[in-house]
Amino acid sequence: MAQAGRPLNRHARPWQLAVFLGPALLIYVLFSAWPLLETLRLAFFSADDSGATHYAGLENFRTILGDADWSAAFWNAMRNNALFFAVHMVVQNGIALALAALLSLKDLRFARSYRTLIFLPTLLSVVIVGFIWQLILSPLWGVGEKLLGFVGLAEAFGPWLGMEETALLTVSFISVWQYVGIPMMLIYAALLAVPEEILDAAHAEGAGPWRIFFAIKLPLIYPTLGLVTILTFVGNFNAFDLVYSIKGALAGPNYATDILGTLFYRTFFGYQAQVGSATMGAAVATLMLLVILCGVGLYFFAVQRRLVRHAL
Repeated sequence: MAQAGRPLNRHARPWQLAVFLGPALLIYVLFSAWPLLETLRLAFFSADDSGATHYAGLENFRTILGDADWSAAFWNAMRNNALFFAVHMVVQNGIALALAALLSLKDLRFARSYRTLIFLPTLLSVVIVGFIWQLILSPLWGVGEKLLGFVGLAEAFGPWLGMEETALLTVSFISVWQYVGIPMMLIYAALLAVPEEILDAAHAEGAGPWRIFFAIKLPLIYPTLGLVTILTFVGNFNAFDLVYSIKGALAGPNYATDILGTLFYRTFFGYQAQVGSATMGAAVATLMLLVILCGVGLYFFAVQRRLVRHAL
């Protein structure tokens, strides 16, 4: 407790900044900023047979975007990643919004249990999730066909993870099942923060639940929906682990589930007959960063500015 008559010193001293911010800043520089800068630098170099690197300018990017084999693999991964993101944006965030709206109802019983059960898959290991769903969807010993038989859809079951037409959608839905709890909790918290006075006034005016949700609650949580959108975009274009745990580095069948993360893994580390190249892998990682930066920039200029004007 400060002594009477002695003013409090509210200005941080240099040694205080060093003690409290230094460790966090050091960890950030060592494990985030420095590897990122080194990756960007390495993308402009190429390696010879001896492993020595020399400056190559934009040659790696010309190869990835101009060479027939490289460009086919890159644009295939881009299309798959865009579809992967679209499924999460529409299905995952749509389900999350509906679940959050239901869980925010005052008279809903067992709401805490539902929140826990829905969020629980998020805490599971990706390896475990991939292994479990491979067992469930296996045409040989899986229980997927039997479960569909309970609702009369046994004939609709098929080797979805083994067909090019359905493999990516199946992996996307598995990812939605695992991670839907995160946007649900964010939207749920935003709905709980809506002032009760506004809702009581709407009830007094005779507005029904649907009108209150779409005319009052939904506009008030637009900033949170925007945050969920950008987190979904960044997370999906950085995705790798779930696809790798289910379909491996080759992202089969015939690269049907190949996304930028798995393409980067094969390029950098190599896989089977493909020889790894740190410089080409760095170029792929740089292109991934550019895609994410363009998406985030487009969001801030096209969406976030409108949300700010709407809030004002």
